[in-house]
Amino acid sequence: LSPPQPKKAEEPQPAMNPVEAAGRRLERLYGGGRSTTSNSTNDDAAKPSAPGAISVGKSINPPKILKKWLGSSSGTAGAATLADVAHAAFVLLDPRGSCATGRDILVGLCSEEERRKAAVVSPPNDAADGAKNAASGKDDVKMDVDPPAAATSSENYLIASPREAESWLLSLAVRIQWRASLFVEAYQLSEKALMVLDAHLKECQIDNSTTVMVGGASTTEKGFAGLLAGPGGLYPLQARLLRYRSLTMESLTDVAQKTGLIAEKRVELATRHRMACLRRDADVSSTVMNLMLRDLLNADQVEQAQKLLSNSTFPNETATNNQLLRYLYYSGRIQALRLEYTSSFSNLSQCLRKSPTHTALGFRIAVQRLLVVVQLLMGEIPDRAVFFAEGMKGELKPYLEIAQAVRRGDLAVFHSTVGRHADRLRLDGTFTLISRLAHSVVKAGLRRLKTSYSRISLEDVAVRLSLPSATSAEFVVAKAVRDGVIDATIDHEKGYVQSHDLVDVYATVEPSEAFHRRIAYCLTTHNDAVRGMRYPPDAYKKQLEASRGLRGRKGEDKTDEEKAQELEDDFDEDY
Repeated sequence: LSPPQPKKAEEPQPAMNPVEAAGRRLERLYGGGRSTTSNSTNDDAAKPSAPGAISVGKSINPPKILKKWLGSSSGTAGAATLADVAHAAFVLLDPRGSCATGRDILVGLCSEEERRKAAVVSPPNDAADGAKNAASGKDDVKMDVDPPAAATSSENYLIASPREAESWLLSLAVRIQWRASLFVEAYQLSEKALMVLDAHLKECQIDNSTTVMVGGASTTEKGFAGLLAGPGGLYPLQARLLRYRSLTMESLTDVAQKTGLIAEKRVELATRHRMACLRRDADVSSTVMNLMLRDLLNADQVEQAQKLLSNSTFPNETATNNQLLRYLYYSGRIQALRLEYTSSFSNLSQCLRKSPTHTALGFRIAVQRLLVVVQLLMGEIPDRAVFFAEGMKGELKPYLEIAQAVRRGDLAVFHSTVGRHADRLRLDGTFTLISRLAHSVVKAGLRRLKTSYSRISLEDVAVRLSLPSATSAEFVVAKAVRDGVIDATIDHEKGYVQSHDLVDVYATVEPSEAFHRRIAYCLTTHNDAVRGMRYPPDAYKKQLEASRGLRGRKGEDKTDEEKAQELEDDFDEDY
C-alpha cells in the first residue's frame, strides 16, 4: 500500500468586514446568488447560464426574514464604526443602481483612508507563509486558482436586497453618530435616510413591472428588489429609522429648535400611523404609536395622550415585544397621572413580567420606580425585596426611604425625604405623583393611632401627624372616616376621636375584593398564554375529515396548487 498523501494546505481566505458579511448574509437569505452550473438533464438547463443570471428562492417572507436577520446582526451593529459602514456601502451597493443616493451619503461619512483601513484584511500568517515560499523558491501565487474578485467589481454588488441593506446601513450610521453625541449630524442623517427609504417605497409600489434575468428571462436589475421583496422588507427598517430620528431630536441641545421640530413632526407621525394601520403594518404602527405617546408625555399633555389611547388600537398580538413593553409603560404612566391607579398597576405589572430578565436594566428600573409609586398611591407598601433586586439597589434607594416614611405615617419625615431627593425625583419624572402621597402618609398615621389608642384628642392627632392645627386634624379624620380608612367617631364638642371595636374582616367586602383581583390576574395570564400558543397547522381540518369519514383519503384529491401552497407554508415556518 502506498503511504497516504499529505493534504494540501488550504489557501487562507481573506477576512471580511463584519458589516459587509452581515449584508451578504441578508442577500443569501433573500435568495440572491450567482448561478454557476446546472445539474438538470433538460436541454434548456444544460445550457450555460447567462452572465448575471440570478438564482432565486421560490418563496420568501421578507419582513420575517429581515427581523430575524436584524436580531442576529445586533452584535455586529453594536461594534461597528462609521468606517465599517462606509466600506460596506462602498462594496455592497451599486453606484449605478437605485441605491446610489444612499451609497454616496454613506461613503461620504469618512475619509477614503479610513474606509480603506476597514476593508478586507488578510490573516496575519500570510506574511510568514509568503516569506517561507520565497525562501524555498516557490511562487506564492497558484496559477490554477482564480484570485478572489475585487470587492468593488459589479458582480459582487447586492441584487436581491440592496434597498434593505442601504436602509440598515443608514440606520446604523445614525446610531453611531448619536452615541458619539453628534446629535445635529445624526438628526440630519436620519432625515436623509427617511427620504431615501420613502423613495424606495414609492418605487416598490409603482415600478413592479421591471424584472431581472431569472431562469433565462431578460429583465432589468433595478427592479429586482421590488419584484422579489416588495415594500414588505422595508417597513421594519422604516420603523427603526423613525425611532432613531425621535431619539436624535430629543437629544438636541438647542431647546427652541428641538421644540419646533417635535411640534412639526406630530402631523407627519399621525399620517404615518394612519397609513400603517390601513396597510395593517404592525411594525410602523406600533412604533409610531409609542413615539406619539412619548412626545405627548414629555410635553405634559396627559389628556391628549389619553385621547390617543382611547381612539386608537395597539396591535398587541402582532407587535414586537419591545414595542408592547413601551406601550404598557406609557399607558401605565398616563393612567397614573389621571388617578387610575388600578389600571396603571395592572399595566405596569404586566410590563415588568414581560421584560427581559438579563438585559434592558434601565427600562426595568424605570418601570419598577413607577410601579412602587403607584403601589404607595393605592395604599399598599411594596415588598422590601423589590428595593434590593440585582442592579436596582442604588437606583431605588430614594424610593425605599419614601416608602419607609409612608409606612411610619410621619408627615414631617416624608416632607424632609422628598425635599432631600427632589432633584432626583424630578429627573425620574415621578415628583408629581409622589407629591400626592401626603394624604397616604396621613392615612397610614391615622391607622397607627387607631391601633394604639381607643380614644385620642384632636390636638394630639395634629401633633403626631405634624398637622398645623386641631381643626385641620378634625377635617383629615372626618375624611378618613368617610373614605373607610378608619372606623371611628368624632366628638366635636369634646374634641376627641373614639375608635370602634375591631370588626371581623371576613364580615366585610375586603376578602371578596382580594379574591376578585387574584381571579382577574389568573384569567388574564391564562388568556395571554392561550394567545401565545401556536396550534398545529390545519388541525381543525383533520377533525373535520374524521367526522366526515375522509381520513383515509389523505392527500389523494389535492390539486397541484394546494400541494404547492403547503410546501410554501413549510418553507415560511423554517424561517
